[in-house]
Amino acid sequence: MKVSMLAKSAAVALVFGLVASTPAHAVDLQGSGASFPALLIEACKAPFATASGHSFTYASNGSGPGRTASDNKVGDFWFSDAAHTSATKRPTIIHAPVVAAPIALLHNLPSRKTLTLSASTIAGIFAGTITRWDDPKIVADNNRTVNKVTYKTKNGVIVKDAKGDPIVSKTTPTTTTYNLPNKPIKVIYRSDSSGTSENFTNYLNKSAPTVWTKAKASVFTSSFPGSINSPENLGRIVGAQSSNGVSQLAGKTPYSITYAEVNYAAANRLKVADVLNPAGSAVTPNSVTTSAFLAQGTMDANGIVTFDYATKEPGAYTLGIVSYMLVDTAYADKTRAAAVKALASFVLSPACAKTAGDALGFSVLDGEFKKKAESQIAKIG
Repeated sequence: MKVSMLAKSAAVALVFGLVASTPAHAVDLQGSGASFPALLIEACKAPFATASGHSFTYASNGSGPGRTASDNKVGDFWFSDAAHTSATKRPTIIHAPVVAAPIALLHNLPSRKTLTLSASTIAGIFAGTITRWDDPKIVADNNRTVNKVTYKTKNGVIVKDAKGDPIVSKTTPTTTTYNLPNKPIKVIYRSDSSGTSENFTNYLNKSAPTVWTKAKASVFTSSFPGSINSPENLGRIVGAQSSNGVSQLAGKTPYSITYAEVNYAAANRLKVADVLNPAGSAVTPNSVTTSAFLAQGTMDANGIVTFDYATKEPGAYTLGIVSYMLVDTAYADKTRAAAVKALASFVLSPACAKTAGDALGFSVLDGEFKKKAESQIAKIG
């Protein structure tokens, strides 16, 4: 009997302890928007709940719908891979750049060799002026001597000098050879309104303006420099919705190419191309090379980032982007506002960005970028 009473007391204490450890103010948040950071957001759901007691759901439906939801106060937080500058933006909505990652060029070529593409070649492929894999421009990109740059890192984070520049530990000249197939290129683009498309078309226009002659657009077809419906493009340049959609279609389409997060490659048996940067280096998209690129950009007082696509930083992956968490400075429910602030801080922190993000190809924001992002998060209220 004595043992039974002790067991009951212990059970009651355990239940009470569990209840007491869960914050009375625990909030279930609702978010939506960009598909680009979706895998990271989902990966950080459980550790955020453990750390804060709060929970959230996230609808990965694209940057465009995310911005619209923020306009209409649908949910509590929203993600967009491009700045929300529309006249429909509510004045209390601000940008917190809390996620960074590379846009990868994913392709379905049978060879195990690493494909390397320059900005002008990428622009030609997606503009429809380079239509076959053995085009002389692709051949030239893949049969040459290029530099491979290695940065000094500590605990997986790039080490910077006193000026904030990444420290190069090694530069290795590498001669590449690639016998490319005489096959037509199948181009797959994002058909929905997408911050990924806006960043990708901005890169093309800024890096190869004589080839990609139109300005950036969140809808790929609006930025396309020719007629996407011309007879020669029909059936060869096709669209699909979301990062998951374009990656799945590319995985089923031999000799195709698309653009999405690097972590969609393995699941769809796609290969990731290196990109030739302005310094003449062939760069693989990863957290370190993306951080090297982002370090060359600037962030204004509104948290909006301007990238330096012409940077001569030797190991910079020039297709890196940030994803903005759109948040409010005037939530009606201040308890909910505090939960959103906690979530933004957690996504920015190494507990999410590094611990969960490393394996998914996401980068850790640090230095001045992180300080400015934190100053944006501090405005949530």
